[in-house]
Amino acid sequence: MNTFKSAIYSFLILSVILAGCAGNPRNAVSETAANDKPNIVVIYLDDLGYGDVSAYGAREIHTPNIDRLATEGVMFTDGHASSSTCTPSRYALLTGVYPWRNKDAKILPGTAPLIIDTAQITLPKMLKQQGYYTGAVGKWHLGLGTGNVNWNEHVSPGPNEVGFDYAYIMAATQDRVPTVYLENGLVQGLDPNDPIEVSYSKNFEGEPTGLKNPELTTMKWEHGHNNSIVNGIPRIGFMKGGEKARWSDVDMADHFLAKAKDYVKQHKNEPFFLYYAMQQPHVPRTPNPRFVGSTNLGPRGDVIVEADWCVGEFIKTLEEEGILENTLIIFSSDNGPVLNDGYYDEAVERIGNHDQNGGLRGGKYSLFEAGTRVPFITYWKGKIEAQKSDALICQMDLLASLAKLAGTEVKTTDSQELLDVLMGKSKQGRKSLVLEASTRTALREGNWLMIPPYKGPAVAAHVNIELGNSPEFQLYNLMDDLGQQENVAGANPEQLELMIEHYKEAIGSLNSEVEQLELK
Repeated sequence: MNTFKSAIYSFLILSVILAGCAGNPRNAVSETAANDKPNIVVIYLDDLGYGDVSAYGAREIHTPNIDRLATEGVMFTDGHASSSTCTPSRYALLTGVYPWRNKDAKILPGTAPLIIDTAQITLPKMLKQQGYYTGAVGKWHLGLGTGNVNWNEHVSPGPNEVGFDYAYIMAATQDRVPTVYLENGLVQGLDPNDPIEVSYSKNFEGEPTGLKNPELTTMKWEHGHNNSIVNGIPRIGFMKGGEKARWSDVDMADHFLAKAKDYVKQHKNEPFFLYYAMQQPHVPRTPNPRFVGSTNLGPRGDVIVEADWCVGEFIKTLEEEGILENTLIIFSSDNGPVLNDGYYDEAVERIGNHDQNGGLRGGKYSLFEAGTRVPFITYWKGKIEAQKSDALICQMDLLASLAKLAGTEVKTTDSQELLDVLMGKSKQGRKSLVLEASTRTALREGNWLMIPPYKGPAVAAHVNIELGNSPEFQLYNLMDDLGQQENVAGANPEQLELMIEHYKEAIGSLNSEVEQLELK
């Protein structure tokens, strides 16, 4: 080929390449640059306690797959959800905003409207802007629609409108109606001749309930779960129709796992973010028959083992697809544990020597440490060195931290950029953190925890958990008293006064009763 023909040939080849890039903006980003971005997976359990994982001290439950993440990654001993209940914590994780700033960020009914403003920055939206494909699989419980949902049509706004390219979810919780799955806003398997009706105020004529028809139930309710019966389980709320679309409770873990694995396989060739929100060990605890009897603790213990197996199978998929080394996994729970949360399932009677709190005080719904201190692990094979970290960190910090990992930054008041802490390169975590439990708030500062005076019961009767309410200020030194057995407010008036001052600076006038009480 002579010189002239060679030049023409090179020009044509270059033209084809440039045309291809121009025709597909995504291809305009070099493949090398795209591959530099790690996949990010958040595995989020529901009501898993600090002491429910064997790496964190559990002896009656064995969790080898979660333990692998903990022993080969950064195992945080002071990692927190933002709240001791589910919806607020999920709101904070996805938005990077304290939940007490949003009056609607509280435990929601299944018919609640979306509580995330579609205009605000979110974790998936930020990552999507950085070239990530974003997905949510599992529990949602952040509201859907605008308040009057027609479940027989496309439901919007929802996960897709706050940054998720793909969403396969249940609307609220396993114990609430509607008991159906939605994929990108559409109820799956719905027969148009059998439309769904949902209400949280009154039953539909002729529909059985757990309250009036206990003979139709296979799981007995203890409190609050006596409305519509689905699969023999009485739920919160009333539902009619949609028979073919209703989920199988014992297959739910397998179902969500399959969707998470499929998501990985479909998007392994591009940077992806997956929010994998499991339903275990929230009630109703319905382990697949394969896991029944895998512990001596009854269904609660069995579903934790089931969840651990799901984690292992998910990791195996990352390995088989050749992307484990390019995937950051963050594992945690939305709040602390609860045993009896509405059903008679022997969680209390069979607890034995198991300490779901891991030596902490309180639990779900509580301002004590067991309410928000949860298993918190970061794992990235070959990138993160195995270690324990006592850095104070919160799930709310993922927004700012992962923004830096993705090559950008976000302007945020509440989410702190702690990427080096997540990666195990630093143990300088937060200096302070406002914790929340059902709109009540407390302040962590270093190893000190200050709980303002609150009216109300000291113990939640139905769940038998200490709430942290007291007519007096409470101050605990967690360095010397991790179990919070001694209120040292009286012995440390200067420290208490300092923390009250910092609390007011952080909270403002939310808890006005604090401003009216004199320091004693």
